[in-house]
Amino acid sequence: KGYEEGVTHNKIYRPWGSYTSLIESKKWLVKKIEVNPGSKLSFQMHNHRAEHWIVVGGTAKVQIDDEKFLLNENQSTYIPIKAKHRLINPGNTKLIIIEIQSGNYIGEDDIVRLQDDYGRD
Repeated sequence: KGYEEGVTHNKIYRPWGSYTSLIESKKWLVKKIEVNPGSKLSFQMHNHRAEHWIVVGGTAKVQIDDEKFLLNENQSTYIPIKAKHRLINPGNTKLIIIEIQSGNYIGEDDIVRLQDDYGRD
């Protein structure tokens, strides 16, 4: 019947874990991000979107530009447009965050990777 779900799954696997797109509109997207123990996302930035991260399980080590800090369950942070940032799971259990992206463009090709442990551009 032409449903997108027939060819595109909401859960996307990455070397560090996975993300699931929960709900979106033209200028915002809500994702559930699961980071495996000891894993980290690339050090990156976005030209067109900001992000809000809310920890709902585990502990997150966050880097925003030169600042590094820990977030526990029920804590959150804001990543402005063009801020260099990284999400790390320093714990022994899966890290789960809810990410809210907002901006004029929220496509996955708005990721500028500055450093990546998995050799991605």
